[in-house]
Amino acid sequence: MPLHPCLYFTGSAEEALEHYRNALGGNVQIARYKDAPPGQPVDPTWNDKVMYGSLTSPLGEVACMDAPPGRAGNPGNNFAISVETDSESQAGAAFAKLSEGGEVTMPMEKTFFAEKFGMLHDKFGITWMISYRVSQG
Repeated sequence: MPLHPCLYFTGSAEEALEHYRNALGGNVQIARYKDAPPGQPVDPTWNDKVMYGSLTSPLGEVACMDAPPGRAGNPGNNFAISVETDSESQAGAAFAKLSEGGEVTMPMEKTFFAEKFGMLHDKFGITWMISYRVSQG
């Protein structure tokens, strides 16, 4: 169950990913808001912003996204810890335990990118994203 940070930006996620790639090496992958399936609520001015991007480097992985207004936070609290679990039950258990005494910001549910995905702030104020994706292999 790998853990990796996901950094939130207000429009500079792609620039940040390139900066980190130049510093750490590796490969960048980007999905843009315009790539969301039909029916997803996307502000047209956000079409070219980064819905989810990742840098996979020899030193590890970091994810970045351009978060909608009000969700990006401020420098220093503009991140979440992302957890990809090995099973749906593992995702549910981790989500339930991490959310105890905290605040669920997105309940665990099926999305277009994961069988189960949810977000929460734990009782210490740390943001977590928990997901289970079916293996494509």
